[in-house]
Amino acid sequence: MSGGRGVDCIYVAASSRDARYARICVASLRCCYPEISIRLLAGGRLERGLASELRHYWGVEFADIPQGEYGWGFVKLEPLFGQPGERFLVLDSDTVITGPVLDLWRAEPASFLVDDERQSEADAKRLYYDWQKLKTTAPDVAPPQFVFNSGQWFGTAGVLNRDDFDPWLEWSLPRRLRHPELFMPGDQGLLNLVFNEQVRAGRVQVARTSLLRWPGHGLAGFDAGAVAAGACPPRVVHWAGLKKARHQDMLGADLLALFERRYYAQLPGGRGRLIAVACRDTTRNWVGHATTVARLACRRIRVSAGSRLVDARE
Repeated sequence: MSGGRGVDCIYVAASSRDARYARICVASLRCCYPEISIRLLAGGRLERGLASELRHYWGVEFADIPQGEYGWGFVKLEPLFGQPGERFLVLDSDTVITGPVLDLWRAEPASFLVDDERQSEADAKRLYYDWQKLKTTAPDVAPPQFVFNSGQWFGTAGVLNRDDFDPWLEWSLPRRLRHPELFMPGDQGLLNLVFNEQVRAGRVQVARTSLLRWPGHGLAGFDAGAVAAGACPPRVVHWAGLKKARHQDMLGADLLALFERRYYAQLPGGRGRLIAVACRDTTRNWVGHATTVARLACRRIRVSAGSRLVDARE
C-alpha cells in the first residue's frame, strides 16, 4: 500500500443505538482481515456486554480515547490525533465491506483517501457546508474541490492536529460546532471543510477513489451470493439514512443477514442469540419511532396552544 506500508488498524464508530450494526460490520471485516487490529470508537454509552463480546470472540479492542459523549460522529476525528504515522480506515457501524478494501490505498502517496463523490453545489451545501455563508466568518474559505461521506475514509495520524479544527469546533464533551448553522450537523461537514482547506493550502494530499456503495443508488452485483463467492469489487456498503426498524425491510438486507449469521456462528448458542437480538432490536426501533412521533406531536400541540393564547390576548 502507500509507500509499501499497509493499513495499521480499522476504527469502527459505535454507540448504544447501533450495536447490532457494529456486530455485522466487525464480522464483514474479519472475513477479509482475520488478524488486523480493529478498534471500537465509543462515541457514547455502549450496549451492555458489547465490548467484552467483541473482544472475546472477535479480537476487537477499545480505541485509546477519553470516555464520554462525543456527539454526532465527532468521535471519528480522534484517530487523526493518534500515534503519528499510524495509517487507518474509519467506518461507521452501519457499513460492511464487500472485499479487500484496504487494497484501494495501494501505491497511493496521499495521506488521506476518500470516496470520489459527485454532488451538485446545492446538495454539497446541504449535506456538507455552505462555503458562501462561511465567508462571513472566514473570508478566505473557497468552494470545496471535493466532498465525501465521513462514514468511510482512510487517514494518517499526526498529519493534522486539533488546532486545524479549533476555528470551527469546541473540544468539549460533547463536541460542539462553533457555527452549527453553517454545517451539516456532526463531523461530516467539518471534516470536509478542513480537508478541503488543507489541500488548498498545499499542506496535505487527499486522494479520491470509488469507495462507497450506497444502497439508495442500487446494489446490482453486490448481493450476498457474489460477496460470499469473492466476486464483488471491494467497496464499503453504507446504509446512511436508509435504516428501518426491521433489517429484512432494508435495501441490501441479504448482505446484513449474511454477516449477521457469520457473526453469531462464532458465539455459543448463536442461533438463539440471533433471534433474540433481532426481536429486541426491532421492538426497540418501533418504540423509539413511536416515542419520537409522540414527542413531536406534543411539541406541535404546545406551539399551537401557545399561538392561540397569544391570539386570545391580542
